[in-house]
Amino acid sequence: MTDFEDEEQLDEGPSKSQIKRELHELRELGQRLTELKPEQLDKLNLKPKLRLALEEAPRHTARGALKRHLSFVGKLVRDEDIDSIRALIERMDSSSQAHAEYFHQLERWRDRLVSGKPDELEAFIASYPQAADDRQTLRQLIRQATKEAAENKPPAASRKIFKRIREIVEND
Repeated sequence: MTDFEDEEQLDEGPSKSQIKRELHELRELGQRLTELKPEQLDKLNLKPKLRLALEEAPRHTARGALKRHLSFVGKLVRDEDIDSIRALIERMDSSSQAHAEYFHQLERWRDRLVSGKPDELEAFIASYPQAADDRQTLRQLIRQATKEAAENKPPAASRKIFKRIREIVEND
């Protein structure tokens, strides 16, 4: 056996550089988690130890302490569902494509509801069953939005519909 074949057999795992890149990425993910609001963090199924570390992060004001704490948070993130965390952060980050698509979806639902077709409300409720409790409120807002559009008034009811749709979808 040659030396080259021995080296191939030893080089089975990721390189040291690759491991460092992955750890740095987890630390950045942890940093982005510290920037989320508590109600946004509630949407993730985080372990209590990570949740506590995220709550403690704002208390660290010294640069070195914050850097160490973010490394600790990154270490705790390793034990979590990283894909769901990334998906939520992408949806919350206003500069991301996922965020833009999410808002376009909400706008499409609002436009469909305001179109005046009664089956659109039923389609929305079929997609989001928890909206059934708000059926009457949504109908009222849809009527107001239609009336505002006919009278060329500012779309206050349409904005309320969008806000209500957003709450429903985020609580899903």
